Amino acid sequence: MDAADAARAGPAAGAPAPLGLPTPSDPGGLLDVLGVAAVVLDAAGRIALWSPQAEELFGWTAEEALGSKAARLMVAPDQLDLVLGLFGEVMSAGETWAGVFPIRHRDGSTRPVEFRNMRLQDRHGAFYALGIAADEATVRDVERDLALSVRMVAQSPIGLAVLDADLRYIMVNPALARINGLPVEGHVGRSVHDALPMIDPAPIDAVMHEVLATGRPRLNHLTVGRTSADPDHDHAWSVSYFRLEDRAGRILGLATSVIDVTEQHRSGAEAAAARRRLALIARASARIGSTLDLDTTARELAELVVPQLADVAAVDVLDAVLEGAGPGAAPPIGGPAAFRALALAATHTSEGVRAAVRAADPTGSLARYPADRLVARCVATGEPVLVAHVGPEDLPEIARDAQAADVLAEAGLRSYLAVPLIARGEVLGALDLKRIRNAPPFDDDDVLLALELASRAAVCIDNARWYQNRRHAALTLQRHLLPRHRPKAVGLDLAYRYQPKGARGEAGGDWFDAVPQAGDRSALVVGDVMGSGINAAATMGQLRTATRTLAGLELDPAQVLRHLDRTMAEIEESMATCVYADYDPATGQCRIALAGHPPPVLVRRGRAPELLDLPTGAPLGVGGVPFESTALDLAAGDRLVLYTDGLVETREEPLDDRLATLLDLLADPGPTLEETCDLLLAALRRPDGDDDVALLIAEVAPPADPPD
Repeated sequence: MDAADAARAGPAAGAPAPLGLPTPSDPGGLLDVLGVAAVVLDAAGRIALWSPQAEELFGWTAEEALGSKAARLMVAPDQLDLVLGLFGEVMSAGETWAGVFPIRHRDGSTRPVEFRNMRLQDRHGAFYALGIAADEATVRDVERDLALSVRMVAQSPIGLAVLDADLRYIMVNPALARINGLPVEGHVGRSVHDALPMIDPAPIDAVMHEVLATGRPRLNHLTVGRTSADPDHDHAWSVSYFRLEDRAGRILGLATSVIDVTEQHRSGAEAAAARRRLALIARASARIGSTLDLDTTARELAELVVPQLADVAAVDVLDAVLEGAGPGAAPPIGGPAAFRALALAATHTSEGVRAAVRAADPTGSLARYPADRLVARCVATGEPVLVAHVGPEDLPEIARDAQAADVLAEAGLRSYLAVPLIARGEVLGALDLKRIRNAPPFDDDDVLLALELASRAAVCIDNARWYQNRRHAALTLQRHLLPRHRPKAVGLDLAYRYQPKGARGEAGGDWFDAVPQAGDRSALVVGDVMGSGINAAATMGQLRTATRTLAGLELDPAQVLRHLDRTMAEIEESMATCVYADYDPATGQCRIALAGHPPPVLVRRGRAPELLDLPTGAPLGVGGVPFESTALDLAAGDRLVLYTDGLVETREEPLDDRLATLLDLLADPGPTLEETCDLLLAALRRPDGDDDVALLIAEVAPPADPPD
């Protein structure tokens, strides 16, 4: 095939047409909509050429029309002279005539037709008349639609644009030009990225390619960014995309509509932020102060505000407050401040945040801040301190020292806020908040939120501090009232333990004692004052003193309990349980009485441990209930285990199961007394137990060898 054949054959399938060659188009274009007909007349007015569209428009077939006088065929008799005159002007002067003329249809009706008439000349010098015609109603409809479309696009307050199949602008209306800050002609031929360099193009390109590929419109797609129209502020736009196709379904490109929704977006964002603030306050009410432990309460506050309010949060309490100083513990204005770092929380999502954590005071450490530091100013004045945009000059006033300031600069500290922790009119410390790098700066709403959270947390921290101080006082009193030196008893080896409640609980009223008596006898006592705190510890001290006094009177255990019962009756709203044992090493006999107390365990060599079946009695302070003593003989190696209910009672397990576990643990005769105490506490006692425990184990010693 030579070059001429190749040219006639046209381009290969799928290949673009060579430059200059016509490319076919599918039906459905504007000319097809108009149904343009073409008719050629010779100089005598006879029809020389007749297009298929002419047949559709006028009704005459080519066979019927060709060779006929056009005027006689299609013009009414009363219009004939006018038409012939116009035809003569076109043919003689070469003028073009355009207008609407009534034409007689083959079916006998008359229809207005839009004409364009012009003279043609062939190479021989002969003249012809070309008539291009279309139905007048169709032409008016198209003109109207076009005019409406153009005016609607030009006058629309909504930004409108059309992009071609390569997603380059081919049409932009004035509204969109104003939104984008770029003239209409500056858009044409450019992509979105080229026209809007300050907006991230990736999400927009993804949406447009999806719509172009699938034909599914995307409505109200939110885009946030900046344009040349307002380069200093973010705006929000609701953008809709839909694919454009011609009548034949051929893809023309993409159309977009753009509406500025900045105010609605801002209002929505503010409403959402308000909802988040309310939700954070609600969570604060539920989460902060779940315990009366000071460190836990501080940690709850720090973890609550991260990351909703800050990237890094620290809770620092004045050391003077923790030491028990009363009102006025806050430093004077212009004075330094000493803080104990109680809690630190961070998002740990970036190297900047991790660097900011390194610059913070380690949890548990004592930090002293000079008067020029912002956190010192915060607690001295009792007012929040806000540095919305942190600059290099601010870092020395925020960091504890120059090294920490350098670390904060490396971290990219963006914004800083310190708010005081104030409870019952007293400044306890400060909540220190930091935002790193690209985070938005703290604003007035953040200050109000931080103050609200700090106010709620400060009351919980103050409660925890007050409780901790009271618990410490009760524990100190209780330890002072318990035996200071290892008790001794003739003929008995003793081991004992006392453990207060878990760190979050108050001190209780449990106690133990071993009291020497006349004739080498010994009294063994374990008791439990109901209640907790200083009152329980004080009552325990009274009972212990009374018990030691009564033990010196060589009374029977039941008599001792009766006297203690009368003593408790004189102490209002107090009761206690007690086990009292009197051991005589000369006879090996032990007499025991209970006052509402758990039964002791007897461990004999070669036998299974057993709970002693003793008359229970009533707690001390009930009054009017008799007590009974029970005697049992003990041999060398026998062990008597006395304990309070905190060792065996829990809310989760039945008491019988716990007592069975106690007996199982005591079945092994191998451990020493000290090892047995540790074993029982490790197996039965929980670190966060809600009751204190007193444990006393006595083992009958073997008889001493007679002197030589």
